[in-house]
Amino acid sequence: MEKNTEFKPYISPDNVSVKEFTLRAVLLGAAFGVLFGAATVYLALKAGLTVSASIPIAVLAISLGRKFLKTTILENNIIQTAGSAGESVAAGVVFTLPAFLFLSDGIGKDYFSYWTILMLAIFGGILGVLMMIPLRRSLIVKEHETLPYPEGTACAQVLIAGDKGGDFAKTAYQGLGFAFGYAILQKVFHFIAESPTWVSGVANKYLPAARLSGEITPEYLGVGYIIGPRIAGVLVAGGVLAWFGLTPLLATLVPPDVIAAQLQKLDLMNMAQASARFGWNPETHSFTNMSEAIYRAYIRQIGAGAVAGAGFITLIKTMPTIISSFRDSMGDIRNRDKNSAKARTEDDLSIKVVAIGSLALILLMAVLPSIPGENFLSKILIGILVIVFGFFFVTVASRIVGIIGSSNSPISGMTIATIMGTALVFIGVGWTGKVYEPMALVVGSMVCIAAANAGATSQDLKTGYLIGATPRYQQLALFIGVVVSSLVIGATVLFLDNPTADMRAQGIEHAIGEKFNAPQPTLMATLIKGLLSFNLDWQFVLVGLFVAITLELCAVKALSFAVGFYLPLATTLPIWIGGALKGLTDWMAKRKGEEIEDAELGKGSLFATGLVAGGALAGVIVALLQASETTEKWVGALSLEHSLTGSLGEDGYKWLGVACFAALAYFLVRAARKK
Repeated sequence: MEKNTEFKPYISPDNVSVKEFTLRAVLLGAAFGVLFGAATVYLALKAGLTVSASIPIAVLAISLGRKFLKTTILENNIIQTAGSAGESVAAGVVFTLPAFLFLSDGIGKDYFSYWTILMLAIFGGILGVLMMIPLRRSLIVKEHETLPYPEGTACAQVLIAGDKGGDFAKTAYQGLGFAFGYAILQKVFHFIAESPTWVSGVANKYLPAARLSGEITPEYLGVGYIIGPRIAGVLVAGGVLAWFGLTPLLATLVPPDVIAAQLQKLDLMNMAQASARFGWNPETHSFTNMSEAIYRAYIRQIGAGAVAGAGFITLIKTMPTIISSFRDSMGDIRNRDKNSAKARTEDDLSIKVVAIGSLALILLMAVLPSIPGENFLSKILIGILVIVFGFFFVTVASRIVGIIGSSNSPISGMTIATIMGTALVFIGVGWTGKVYEPMALVVGSMVCIAAANAGATSQDLKTGYLIGATPRYQQLALFIGVVVSSLVIGATVLFLDNPTADMRAQGIEHAIGEKFNAPQPTLMATLIKGLLSFNLDWQFVLVGLFVAITLELCAVKALSFAVGFYLPLATTLPIWIGGALKGLTDWMAKRKGEEIEDAELGKGSLFATGLVAGGALAGVIVALLQASETTEKWVGALSLEHSLTGSLGEDGYKWLGVACFAALAYFLVRAARKK
């Protein structure tokens, strides 16, 4: 405790002359929140993964804010704080709300609208900030020495170095430029193949219907480098088992008619009609795309069971931490000295704001027609469950990210626990059946968004504590960041959900679940249907559950493996390549007796961050262009794929793409090794 009282922030609490909560800082922060929120929506829908936006926003704040707007370090902190809210809210939204599309008999599709997504995003994001206000002193101040908050500490280092004249931005901008140019060549001009693929024949003696493919995009390469070789290796291992183990086995053992019947049961095709999607021929009773048929019929359900099992196991393993975190935080709130004088750096928003804000959220949820619910009282119950579960898991998430960082926080496990708890309450009051599924999803989604944003908020408040920011201003900036970014997040989700012309020709109404795999929302919908409507293929889900248990017994973190099992190998393979490059650069550094680069602030990590941001933003832009038939035709006219396949052949075109991806990997390693 003595060390805590002696701590001296970078800007003294007595210094009130440094500009902080200014209009330019708030506007620039909100703009970054919009950009990174849209990029996070794209990346989370595609890969089911996110990376923290706090550090890249801090880097951009230094370069744009300080150099062009002459902002102070405290203004740059406000920029970073407001901007990070967009990324965390977007992650919570994408991990849950698309599940409306996958509920029983389409019961939730009407709620997958802009206004519902907007309201839930704002409410969940604000709840995460509100609940962190009374926890800041106990988690950030009292436990300064014991809770490092890795991303928050790294952001403080970036801001302080920038204030002293350090230059982090150049490498990140280089990565962003490389990624954006590469993505335009790939997604607009199709000079680079999007997903080189090799598929074995159904009659292959050794590996029938096996498929090796990779979406060779810059954002996947960057994500892999950031998460490192260990997690990336476990992630791709799930895909290897699914596509080279189970798929050939099922292709050998299960007749095509049985596979077709399962796809029909899942409303993915009609056995009596030909399907361009899977190459199903009702006359010959055969598939030309057997690997995709097996993936949709069985692998995804087994993968959903594995993700649910791994999330629940993670929750059980962290339960002692959860209980102690909640107990310690509540004890500190009760014992707070109410008569102590407030320094500028200890000026939080009032606890009255938390009480009034929570009550307002419950009432707004009860009266707004865009929120699912049978009547006023049922919506009141939903609101109360949101506040109760929200406060508990916000407390938990805020402490856990202080130890292991935001990227490793078990948000999915907490959401699963919330949905299960909500379902038990619903069953207890007799609310069973598909009509209650959207209501259960509302509770789970808001708690997920709140917990995700609370984790990011904790990191931001740690940054502010280290540099000497005013908590009240940070909390206000977070409220603004949540609202502004939510305006765009909902629109981005709906734009990306628009199917392409080819998908519409196959009768596909939603791109989410097809072009965008959205593993977490599928899992949430599967869980809700199983609990409330008893509509679950338990035999497949239990296979996934025991896969997760097996891995945990082998001391392997099952969640990464389970996500890799659920996702196509095309997604996890390039991520693994990025992780392998991180391992390679570390090995090269060790071999030459050099210090291994910082996981957050090293040049390789900054270049990789640029790859993620540039590739994801380009993906959003192209997806928006494809949302309109007019612009889709215009973009299609620019494609070079036909002429390149004509001159190089199909295989030559694919190898050209692989060569371009290898060149991008070379530049990443070169950036990491540059002194």
